[in-house]
Amino acid sequence: MRQRLTELRGPGVRPRSLDARALAALAANPGCRRRALLDGAGIDKGALAQALGSPAAYGQSQFAIVRGHAFEAKVTSDGGTELLRLLHERLAPGTPPPVPDEVATPDLSAAGPEGRTARTALALREATAAGGWALLQHPMLAVEVAGSPAYVEPDAVVVHPDGSWTVVEIKSFPMIDGAADAAKVGAAARQAAVYVLALEPVAGQVGAYTGREVTVRDRVLLVCPKDFSNLPTAAAVDVRKQLATTRRQLTRLTRVEEIAGALPEGTTFDLRLGDDGKTATRPPDELAEAVEAVGAAYAPECLAACELAFHCRKRSREEGAVETLGRGVRGELGGLRTVAEVLAAAGPEAPEPPVTPGGPDDPAVGALRRAAALRAEVLARAVVPGPRAEEPGCP
Repeated sequence: MRQRLTELRGPGVRPRSLDARALAALAANPGCRRRALLDGAGIDKGALAQALGSPAAYGQSQFAIVRGHAFEAKVTSDGGTELLRLLHERLAPGTPPPVPDEVATPDLSAAGPEGRTARTALALREATAAGGWALLQHPMLAVEVAGSPAYVEPDAVVVHPDGSWTVVEIKSFPMIDGAADAAKVGAAARQAAVYVLALEPVAGQVGAYTGREVTVRDRVLLVCPKDFSNLPTAAAVDVRKQLATTRRQLTRLTRVEEIAGALPEGTTFDLRLGDDGKTATRPPDELAEAVEAVGAAYAPECLAACELAFHCRKRSREEGAVETLGRGVRGELGGLRTVAEVLAAAGPEAPEPPVTPGGPDDPAVGALRRAAALRAEVLARAVVPGPRAEEPGCP
């Protein structure tokens, strides 16, 4: 299977790592076989979209990235003293506060993601067995996605003296008057849920080894700048809902080997980069044929989460698919799959040719015809504009 994924990427192309943000987006659309395969194979979807002529138009600016790194460095400086103070204040107010000099900060460096994952598991085991506070900065965790391992890296994980672990998310968006943008907090919660999910099997192994009850807390610490300053503040975020959703959706993903096994022989997403290592030399038509060999499940929400969304939207519009109107509309239309079918269903009784698959008795067809009749009635009763000011008879 590993050889097949290497063929899909192309010779000499290193797999692209799958972060928690991408995992959360993948879990939000488990029916998309295209994204499951491309992410599972470690293919750079951004470069692929660029070569297809539909580059992604979103992403953080360089300024935001630099600002985020600077804020995280401030929060975790001095051995994470300020971070631990905020965590104790928000999540463990009734316990003795951590003493900075007694907080363990293990070195997690190792070769490769597999080595870093093993080193993280060892550090968590040692810190839990010691029974004190520990701060692990940028640990590496593994989570299975469609039958393949994906490696994710939370900002920090704190080990409590009671054996519980807390995920820490550090974001650069502000928390004004104790509240942050709801959409951004929701995205952070979904991302943190992936980290909690990845920690759970490690907690089970550590608990069996140490003989202690080890739990991963379902309330994570979100650290943000306070108001309009660069001073950190924090809030506890309950991720139980996001955790349950992510766990359920990831189990629904079709395994990568099943998707890859159904592809035509010789299918590859190799861009054939030129001498500069950046410019794709493979014809876009060949790439588009390879991409279309894998089924997609496009929805407007993909525009904010997937690099291939603009390509998929273009194809969906060309096919007249109702998915371009949103999942809610798609669900209401039942068996009607294209805009042409919907327009035909809204027409007179017994349209020619007959609507497929629904007929006049189809509930969706009936609802469309009632809506079309109401629209026609409203247009017929539209008020005719009165005479303009320059016309005779106007006061």
